[in-house]
Formats: sequence, C-alpha cells, structure tokens
Amino acid sequence: MLEGRVALITGSTDGIGLATARALAARKASIVLNGFGDADLVARLCTEISEQHGVRAIHLPADLSIGEEAAGLVETALLEFGRLDVLVNNAGTQHRSPIESHPPARWDYIVSLNLSAPFHTIRSALPQMKTRGWGRIVNVASAYGLVGGIERSSYIASKHGLVGLTKAVAMETAETPVTCNAVCPGIVATRIFYKMAKDLAAREGIGREEAQRRIAASTMPSGRPVAPEQVAETIAFLCSPAAAEIRGAAIPVDGAWAAH
Repeated sequence: MLEGRVALITGSTDGIGLATARALAARKASIVLNGFGDADLVARLCTEISEQHGVRAIHLPADLSIGEEAAGLVETALLEFGRLDVLVNNAGTQHRSPIESHPPARWDYIVSLNLSAPFHTIRSALPQMKTRGWGRIVNVASAYGLVGGIERSSYIASKHGLVGLTKAVAMETAETPVTCNAVCPGIVATRIFYKMAKDLAAREGIGREEAQRRIAASTMPSGRPVAPEQVAETIAFLCSPAAAEIRGAAIPVDGAWAAH
C-alpha cells in the first residue's frame, strides 16, 4: 500500500510511535524514526525494521520543543530520502497538577512539544506533499483532545489545540490529494501504564490484571487499555486509499471514553 513512500513518525522509539513505524513499514514505507533512547537500542530498532520489512529505516534526533529543530527534522528527512509522504505527529508529554500550582515553564514546554511542534513539521512537510500530489498527515491527539479532565490543563489545552490544528489543515488541503486527520487514544498499554498498574497493585494488595482494569475503567467504559498496535493500525488505515476522503476527523480509539 505504501511502497515507495517515506514516513516520518515523531516520538517513535517506543509506544504508539514505534508500533506505527512497524505498521507502516509492514506496508512497505521507508521509515524515519525520531525520539529519545539509548543509541545502540535505537540502531537495533532501525536494523530490525529494515530487515523484517525490506525497507530503509533511519533515526533522526531533534528536540521538538524547539521550533527550528522540529522544522529541521522534516528538512533533514527530505535531504535523506528526497521526499516525505506520511507525517505522523506523535511526540508528546504531560504534567499533572492543579492549574494554580502548574509551573508556567512546564506549560510552555508541553504546548511547544504537543502543539507547536506539529505546526512546524506540517508547515515544513506540506509544500512538497502538494507538489508531489499525495500526502497523509496524522496527528496523535488524545481522548483529552475531545473531553475535559482535572489536573491536566496544559495537556488538555494542547491536545484540544491539536484537534483544532488538524481541522484547520484539513480545510486548507480539502481540494488536494493531501489529507490531515487526528487519532484520539484513551489509556494506552505502554510502559507507563504497566508501571502505574504495578504500583497500584502493590499499594492495594491486588493482582496486576485487576490493577490494570481499575486504571482503564477510571475513564474507559470498556475497562481495557488500548493496545499501541490498535492505534497504529488506525493510523495505517488513514494512510490507505479507502481513507482518501476522511479529512479533519478526530477518531477516538478510547474504549467509549468520549461517548460519555
């Protein structure tokens, strides 16, 4: 489906981003990984993806909280491959505290990474997508981009902003072969989730499966976390011909969280 295409996935050395890189490589896209991690481990990931799927896979570092580096990441990918067909803005972070005690520096950092970085990468990638006559932009937002919550003001504001940016770009590209959409995951079964469940199990004297269920059920009626691969496959679908006229959507992958 994506043979000959090049995909850049930010925040892709772990979790949703890495699952997405693997899903797109399985569809024969060459892959640009981006994110933090041990250099040897990242090199092994590139080799694994390349050998398993017969595509080129590289890693490009960048501090996406700095606008120039976010834009430069796209520019470097273009220099390496001569094209960029799929852009997945996945990198993000959050801070938990009531707004009155939320450090302003953390607000600035979270908004710069979660919202400003996608602005810079999209702005840099879009012109050549239009010129080539094809492109897919997928922003990884959150269920918190669709609903409110407590003690996450910067995260919720940035993810609502990312959904808005998605709609704005979709409107601007509506007459082109470039689409822009968002996916909005609920609680995802990542390393952080499993650590939370381990800590809860120890505190409450319960089994880890029960701890995982309680954490997921705190917001998700399904009572189950979302697998990174489920989010990745949704992103891959948005890159398919079947999704060519899905534009400006914010697709929940959240166990009915946003259906409340």
